[in-house]
Amino acid sequence: MHVSDYLMTAGGLALFLYGMKMMSGGLEAAAGTRLKTLLEKLTSNRILGVLVGAGITMVIQSSSATTVMVVGFVNSGLMGLSQAVWVIMGANIGTTITGQLIALDVGALAPVVALAGVVMVTFFKQKKVVDTGTIIAGLGILFIGMDLMSSSLQPLQNSPAFISMMTKFSNPLLGILAGAVFTAIIQSSSASVGILQALATSGLIGLGSSVYVLFGQNIGTCITAVLASIGTNKNARRSTIIHILFNCIGTAVFVIICMTTPFVSFMQSLTPDNPAAQIANVHTLFNIVTTLLLLPFGQLLAKAACRILPGEDQPDADMAPLHLTEQGMGSTAIAISQLEREVGHMYELACQNLFDGMDSVVAGKAANLKKIEEREEYIDYLNTAITSYIAGVTAENIAARDAAALNALFSVAGNVERMGDHAMNIAQYTQSAKDRGVEFSDGATQEMEIMREVLRRGLEVLPRSFAADRRQGLSAISHAEEKIDEMNRRFRHNQISRLGSHQCSAQACVMYSELLTDVERVGDHLLNIAQACYQHELQLVF
Repeated sequence: MHVSDYLMTAGGLALFLYGMKMMSGGLEAAAGTRLKTLLEKLTSNRILGVLVGAGITMVIQSSSATTVMVVGFVNSGLMGLSQAVWVIMGANIGTTITGQLIALDVGALAPVVALAGVVMVTFFKQKKVVDTGTIIAGLGILFIGMDLMSSSLQPLQNSPAFISMMTKFSNPLLGILAGAVFTAIIQSSSASVGILQALATSGLIGLGSSVYVLFGQNIGTCITAVLASIGTNKNARRSTIIHILFNCIGTAVFVIICMTTPFVSFMQSLTPDNPAAQIANVHTLFNIVTTLLLLPFGQLLAKAACRILPGEDQPDADMAPLHLTEQGMGSTAIAISQLEREVGHMYELACQNLFDGMDSVVAGKAANLKKIEEREEYIDYLNTAITSYIAGVTAENIAARDAAALNALFSVAGNVERMGDHAMNIAQYTQSAKDRGVEFSDGATQEMEIMREVLRRGLEVLPRSFAADRRQGLSAISHAEEKIDEMNRRFRHNQISRLGSHQCSAQACVMYSELLTDVERVGDHLLNIAQACYQHELQLVF
């Protein structure tokens, strides 16, 4: 091979991978959180879960990307571990479509497909058309790269050293190892299988050797999901273990079949003049048979993953978000889900501070002030972390609906943070009253007890009612906010009457008035949160 051949091979691989990246990005922009809805509705059934996994992978041409998306969904709580099993199985089937398209020589139409996609991206302004064009252009570029690699590798068929190296892969262990390592390096089984097909088409490797390399490629593709699972929760890491188990079990079964039966010669006889089709057919059969074999044992795979990685996640003692992690494919859906969980966590902290603050005021003791201050500091930190995270997500090309949901989450987080500020104010009134020698009247104390219960019931509506019925939840919170406003007006009037009859001091009157203002503001922020959740169909997780 000349230097130009090496450059063409590298360029072909670059186009192949870039085309795959374009398709993934186009799908992400076009689908957005609809991927989340699709997975939530369909993956509870094992057959539908397999079909969804296969369908998504066929579109984005990468089982690695689908599995990374599954890892993110499991980590964010969108998907359970048992659901992930079916999608991973489907992803392994869906990834074989690339090899089948290459075997059908679709590459001859690649320039036309790429041109059609580029025209849609360049000359149309509608976002859906542009996103679809990105997917189509990516598909065309992918196959242009494949053709470029195939033609540039042909001179190697005259290299005795290269041919000698290829024949060594007839040893199952060497072949599996070579396929796994190469796929792990380029992090794409579709690309590595495509390269294997290019070598076979050029006459550089026979099916007897390439089957073992192919099995290794299925194992090597797991590396992307393994890397994506770093820093995630245990269930997310278990989903990568399931992916590895699936491919290792399939490899063990098919190695035995290849060594004890005329499987290789049979597959050659089906398409004797098309080596690329032979590899594609073995790849498809490998994943379909392995899926059918393991489909009844999906729950056992999940249990095996739990045995390999036992225990539960422990909350981090350091100040850090619990649910925000960086993800790749499917990042918008994952990001929104993670933000819903993080904002829900932030809301719980603010509510706890409000409850503790009101308890302190009613009891006249500032025993919880230190804990409240620590939580308030954490709430402020989470608000900053959430804002930064949203800024990073909105910098990407995302659907308008997703952008609106992210803006709503930003608004909700801001309202929760201000609720935390009011909770801090309420908690500090007890210490201020003690420092100034201020005592609240019996009437004011009784009203504060009523206020505490009304506030508690209002705050508990969001996690309780919204989970069952959004419209009913919004109505209940609106009613609670109106009740807080009416109570506020009535208690202010009562306090003025007590001041006039010398039942309380001017300082106590002012402090009580400030307390009422804080409670009223909490009701306003609660209503703002409920309205944002209702309008943008947010599902805060508590």
